[in-house]
Amino acid sequence: MDFSQTHFELFGLPQSYALDRDKLDTAYRELQNTVHPDRFAAQPEAEQRVAMQWATQVNEAYQTLKHAVNRGVYLLKLQGIDAFDASNTKMAPAFLMQQMEWREAVEDARAAKNAAALDALSDDLRAAHRRIEAQLAELIDAAHDFAAASEAVRQLRFMDKLIAEVGDVYEELES
Repeated sequence: MDFSQTHFELFGLPQSYALDRDKLDTAYRELQNTVHPDRFAAQPEAEQRVAMQWATQVNEAYQTLKHAVNRGVYLLKLQGIDAFDASNTKMAPAFLMQQMEWREAVEDARAAKNAAALDALSDDLRAAHRRIEAQLAELIDAAHDFAAASEAVRQLRFMDKLIAEVGDVYEELES
């Protein structure tokens, strides 16, 4: 195995944002089975260390590729772009306005203890997340517009945080 491989090469997948999750999962299980440190327990210490390094790399690569934001960040990194560079904070005004509306909706549902409103908001957020993911696939895989893709990655990260916040409000309502 080659430690200089990209995550995509490691799993034998094409380098693209659009990803066949089943193929990723299958490749991950096969690699984990091959490099799992338990398979090297009777080997010399040096081989055990290498197996541990491989297992760690396989796990990190899998976690990166399976998560939408991390996959986008990684693909941009391969292009020499840091999506979360402190000087790169541009966001579309329409998204910023929508962001404020969503935050207000979360707070309104929290204050009213309104699970139905949270359900509707959660559906809206997940639909918006899917739209941004589709847009990101188009920007990276087809248009190769990495600057716009960088903004879409930041939007997705915001969406992930807001969806998690909605989950927290659900927990508050249940307790």
